[in-house]
Amino acid sequence: MKKLLASTCLMFGLLGGASVSHAAECGSVTIASMNWQSAEVLSNLDKFILNEGYGCSAEITIGDTVPTITSMAEKGQPDIAPEAWIDLLPDIVKKGTEEGRIVKVGSPLPDGGVQGWWIPKYLADAHPDIKTIGDVLRHPELFPDPEDAKKGAIFNGPQGWGGTVVTAQYFKAFEAEKAGFTLVDTGSAAGLDGSIAKAYERKEGWVGYYWAPTALLGKYEMVKLDAGVPLDAAEWKRCITVADCSDPKPSAWPVDTIVTLVAKPFSEKVGPEVMDYLNKRAWSNDTVSKLMAWMTDNQASGEEGAKHFLEENEAVWSKWVSPEAAEKIKSAL
Repeated sequence: MKKLLASTCLMFGLLGGASVSHAAECGSVTIASMNWQSAEVLSNLDKFILNEGYGCSAEITIGDTVPTITSMAEKGQPDIAPEAWIDLLPDIVKKGTEEGRIVKVGSPLPDGGVQGWWIPKYLADAHPDIKTIGDVLRHPELFPDPEDAKKGAIFNGPQGWGGTVVTAQYFKAFEAEKAGFTLVDTGSAAGLDGSIAKAYERKEGWVGYYWAPTALLGKYEMVKLDAGVPLDAAEWKRCITVADCSDPKPSAWPVDTIVTLVAKPFSEKVGPEVMDYLNKRAWSNDTVSKLMAWMTDNQASGEEGAKHFLEENEAVWSKWVSPEAAEKIKSAL
């Protein structure tokens, strides 16, 4: 009996020692939560999985794209930026990577950040010939202007947004005015969302600027229009993104590259299992859009959204983690 007790104690001691060692190996972790919904829920998802599955002591720090990525590239802090839109700061990311302060680790959104002109799915289904911007411009009658039904309307985003500038330049480049369209200023993000919701409720025609992933696209199915022309990177930089450029030429809208950025010191101190998780952890724009729609409808926080995802999508997230971590995460839920 004494031998059995001694063996049992030894076994638990070894297990306990392994657990403490594992936690010490991971240690404290700072995770940047950017100020938009998909980044907020992803940072909370990482916090829960790293803490419960891998014995880390992770905390969230509030940030935004420019200050967070700049701080990581210059100071190696915070440790993780789960959803970094790196095309916004290419030079800073390049410098931080080359100088060995940050590393790119997989992509949480392999679909990329998708911007462009969209139409409702019910309209796309009813008119399968409409697939490109040019196709839309041949049918102003399907997208009536609320102020003048004889004209078509293209809905733009709020002032100050990069997508709003590009849409105004697209309007010129694709000669939408000649095709009988007007460009509608929606005034705010709420105004833009409201115009889509109103069209959906009435099953009316709508075309305009939007992006993915978003909660709204998780609630209302929309179809992104093909530009009908290839990407012209030089033209994009020369004129399409420049508000006062008078002669933009048509170009496709590039997909934004989204990666997880990790501070190099953190990548070197943690075990390979943590880095393996960060490499594998990815969800589609459709998945995260639907999750954000649930969060919006339920006024849920990022933490609540992360737990809801884990409870409802074990088949998805269990592929990102080790079997041992998966069991710990399920127990914690």
